[in-house]
Amino acid sequence: MTSSKTAVFISDKEDKKLISRADDAVRLSSLRHSPVFLGFLNEKEQYILKDYLTWYSGELAFWGGYEYSARNIASFCEYEVERCDYPVEAVCFKYRKTDKLSHRDFLGSLMGLGIERSSVGDIIVGEGQAVCYIKSEIADYVKSQIFKIGRVGVTIIPESECSVSYEKNTEELSIIVSSMRLDAVAAALTGLSRGKTSQLILSGRTAVNYSEVKNVSHFLKENDILTIRGSGKYIIKEQSGLTKKGRLKLIVEHYR
Repeated sequence: MTSSKTAVFISDKEDKKLISRADDAVRLSSLRHSPVFLGFLNEKEQYILKDYLTWYSGELAFWGGYEYSARNIASFCEYEVERCDYPVEAVCFKYRKTDKLSHRDFLGSLMGLGIERSSVGDIIVGEGQAVCYIKSEIADYVKSQIFKIGRVGVTIIPESECSVSYEKNTEELSIIVSSMRLDAVAAALTGLSRGKTSQLILSGRTAVNYSEVKNVSHFLKENDILTIRGSGKYIIKEQSGLTKKGRLKLIVEHYR
């Protein structure tokens, strides 16, 4: 049974399809007594599943090939699934350091092969190297078809030879706010005035838990995910106390 909280996140057609696929995966995993996988899912889709499946007695887990992956395959199982069992493979490319390639260049080449977006996970581009996480079932096809990204020649290299950095690019912030209202917290994070922050919110440039929020007085809570277009993603980690004047101290993780 879906809670009223969850219904907010499954209001559109694609979200409802995702919930239906999750229900099917739960049933199939129970019948087979083995893992069933969905993915790759973006962060909003992962949040929807975690929020919806609080009733699920099995193990819902996510893995995208490395520790800090954003796009992940979801597993549904009665027991914990080993990471090596996920159908994820890293395809690593090497090219001249003088050639500048972007995430968009690699994604465009993969999509040009007729590959669905759900078959492609994170793409991390470094200097002269890149790694694309994809479904294992299409790895051989990708390796046999891609020799160029745009006009740049590339070669496939073993994952062990790939030195692309996977570091989590975050910082912990301590802020002081008058309340947990969206406009108060967003103003403290962006350094904008409350007036300009209100304009930003009303223009649809903020989202809470991946859903657009235009209500300046919306109250945030611990573990909420706040996205501010042009500023980044923030997780409200905890309320760490009060100042002498009764203002709230917040610890926030900023994804840059």
